[in-house]
Amino acid sequence: MPYSSELEARIAKKVTRAISEHNLIEDGDRVMVGLSGGKDSWALMQVLDVLRRRAPIAFSIVAVNIDSGYEGYQHHKLTETCAERGWELHVEHTQIGEAIEDILDESATPCSLCARLRRGALYRLATQVGATKIALGHHADDFIETLLLNVFFQGTIKAMPARLVSDTGEHVVIRPLVYVTEAEAMKYAKASSLPIIGCCCPACGDLSLQRQRVKRLIAQLEVEHPDIKNSMLRALGNVAPRHLLDRRFDQMPENRRRQTETAGTVVKDIKSELRFARGTERPREGVPARTAGPEASEAGLNEAPDGLETSAKRPRRVPLTEVR
Repeated sequence: MPYSSELEARIAKKVTRAISEHNLIEDGDRVMVGLSGGKDSWALMQVLDVLRRRAPIAFSIVAVNIDSGYEGYQHHKLTETCAERGWELHVEHTQIGEAIEDILDESATPCSLCARLRRGALYRLATQVGATKIALGHHADDFIETLLLNVFFQGTIKAMPARLVSDTGEHVVIRPLVYVTEAEAMKYAKASSLPIIGCCCPACGDLSLQRQRVKRLIAQLEVEHPDIKNSMLRALGNVAPRHLLDRRFDQMPENRRRQTETAGTVVKDIKSELRFARGTERPREGVPARTAGPEASEAGLNEAPDGLETSAKRPRRVPLTEVR
């Protein structure tokens, strides 16, 4: 079955790569897609349905929508579209929006609390519908922006994983769009004639939010460095813990072994240099012996390397019995 467009083929290839590299979907899985009605969740739902019909393994898809209770939310468009395309959909009506208003101050950003409350609802629904995986529509831009947000404002190097097992071990959250950009998700949702609707949250699209500021920063850098997003995404999979300042990595067995090996190599190098300076270094097999030169031999190697003292120059230690 051919793909409907070059764009769909490119996105399907990226999602397949994510599934393969991070073991996101397995044979027999029932994947629950968090469907908000935004471009990202629609794109995820569409591409998973395409891959489901082409994949060599069998898995099913069910969409779940968490209605936060904001006035004007057009959840009926979700219901109609899913029915037209034969997609199973469950809608959960909640009062998350009202709860956020009661908990947070007016100046606080609601996004983080809203995400946690919605995540709890998704976990509960996953059990109800018998889902083995919970698929969320976070794309490559979300991964990059989250990394910078944590570095700039939270003092931690952290983004989000493509596959996450919940603290209780009961649920597995997957993010198949990890290699798909926001622009690609937007084009794909529109090309698939999917109705993009907002969550009607008052803070949605607020340009004063830190995430919007980071998004603008990346866009500015991308003008001069077009490959900057790909570079940052590669960095998330190419971490060098020993080159960070987190001392917890020093306690890892592998790092302790490497540190011991490195220290041993340094000691051997120092001893080798001392033997060379004294003219006593033994030649290694296949390597001519080094000599310190005639001047060093005649002088008896009284001159030591900087910072080191030879026995010829070291003052005699006086026994305690001679001290009066």
